Amino acid sequence: MKTYQEMSRGELLKEKAALEAAFEKIKARGLALDMSRGKPGADQLDLSMGILDCLDSKAVLEAADGTDLRNYGVVDGIYEAKKLMADMVGTKPEHVIVYGNSSLNIMYDQVSRAEIFGYCGSTPWCRLDKVKFLCPVPGYDRHFAIMEDFGIEMINIPMTEDGPDMDLVEEYVNHDPAVKGIWCVPKYSNPQGIVYSDETVRRFAALKPAAEDFRIFWDNAYAVHHLYDDDRAEILNILEECEKAGNPDMVFQFCSTSKVTFPGAGIAAVSASKANLDDIRKHLTLQTIGHDKINQMRHAKFFPDADSVRKHMAAQAEIIRPKFELVEKYLKKEIASHGIGRWVIPKGGYFLSFESVPGCAKKIVAKCKEAGVVLTAAGAPFPYKKDPDDSVIRIAPTYPSMEELEEAVKVFVTVVRMVTVEKFVEEESDRQCQKGA
Repeated sequence: MKTYQEMSRGELLKEKAALEAAFEKIKARGLALDMSRGKPGADQLDLSMGILDCLDSKAVLEAADGTDLRNYGVVDGIYEAKKLMADMVGTKPEHVIVYGNSSLNIMYDQVSRAEIFGYCGSTPWCRLDKVKFLCPVPGYDRHFAIMEDFGIEMINIPMTEDGPDMDLVEEYVNHDPAVKGIWCVPKYSNPQGIVYSDETVRRFAALKPAAEDFRIFWDNAYAVHHLYDDDRAEILNILEECEKAGNPDMVFQFCSTSKVTFPGAGIAAVSASKANLDDIRKHLTLQTIGHDKINQMRHAKFFPDADSVRKHMAAQAEIIRPKFELVEKYLKKEIASHGIGRWVIPKGGYFLSFESVPGCAKKIVAKCKEAGVVLTAAGAPFPYKKDPDDSVIRIAPTYPSMEELEEAVKVFVTVVRMVTVEKFVEEESDRQCQKGA
C-alpha cells in the first residue's frame, strides 16, 4: 500500500472523494461521543463503591491518636491519610499535608501564596516586575490555565523521551532569576505518557536556581496508574534526590486519589520539606479549621496498605488497558499504513498524544466535532493554547464504553485521513501554481 506522500495527484483526489463520502455518512448517523477529558468510566468508579461501606453510623469515628473525626481540627490531615498518600508517592508521612479532594486546588493555592505572600520569607511575586514559569510541552492544560489566571509568563520546554529538555531547563533556571518554577508530570506525563529517567530526576534535584524561591511543581498525578502490572514504571524520589543535592526546599510534590477512587470525593496531598510545610501550615490554619477527616479515614480503611492500592489499580487497568489497545489498533491500521501521523502508546496514565501532519490538528478536531465526536481542543496542551505546529491532539480513551470508543476512534481515523489528504492536495495545487508562474 502506498503512503499518501507516495500517491500521485490523481490518486490523492480519488482518496479524497472516498473519504469525504465516508465522512458524510458518519455525520448522518448523528453521533454524540465525548473523548475530551480524562475521566474514569462508570465501571472504574464501580470498583470503589466499597469505600462507602468502610464507615457507617455505628463506626467509631476516631483516629489512632484519639482525634474525633466528626469535629474541628487537624488542619494538615490525620496520620492514617498521610501514610496512605505517602505510600502512593514513596515518601514519609511527616512530609505530607492532606487536603480535600483536589490536587489542582493545592497547586492553585501554592501559586496564589507565592503571589501574595512569597515562599518562606521571599518577596511576593506580585511585587516583581516579571515572573516566568517553564512549561514542558505538550503538557497539562489546567497547569497552563493557572499561569494565565495570574498573568505569569510561560516558556515552552520541549519534551524528550526522558522528560523535559534538561539542557534548556538548566539554562533558564540557573541563569534567570525571573524563572520561579516549572510544571512537571514525571510519571506517565499528560498527554504523552513519558516517564522521567533517573538522570532527568537527578538533574532536576541538582539545579542551581538564580531565584531563591524557585520551586518544582511535581504533579505526580499518575504515580500508581499503571496499565501493565508486570511492567510498572518507577521513578526516583524527587524529595530524597533534592535533599541529597542540598536543595531540600526546591520541590512541591502533589498527588490525589481522584482517579483512584472518586474524582469528586477523593483526597489530595502535597509533600515537601519541613520548611515548606511549615510555611504552608502558617497560611492553611487561616484558610480552614480542617478538611474532611471522615473521608480521609474512609480512604485509609479502604486502602490499609500499599498492596491494597496496587491490587485496586490493577483491577482498574484491566478495564482501561483494552481501551488503549483498541485505539492503538486503529491507529496502526488506518494511520501508520498511510504514513501520516505519530503517537506514543503509554504504559500508564490516562492519555495518548497524537501528532498529525503539521497544520492539521485544529481542522481534525473541528471536523470530529462536526461528526459528533468531541476531543480536547487543539492547542490545549500548550501555553496560551498555541501549538506552534498545529499538530498535537490529546486522546482520552477512558471515559467511553468500549463500544462508544470504537465508534469514536473510527470517526477519528477517518477524519485524520480526510484532512491530511485535503492538505496534500492543496499543497500539490500550490506547487503546480508556482511552477506555472
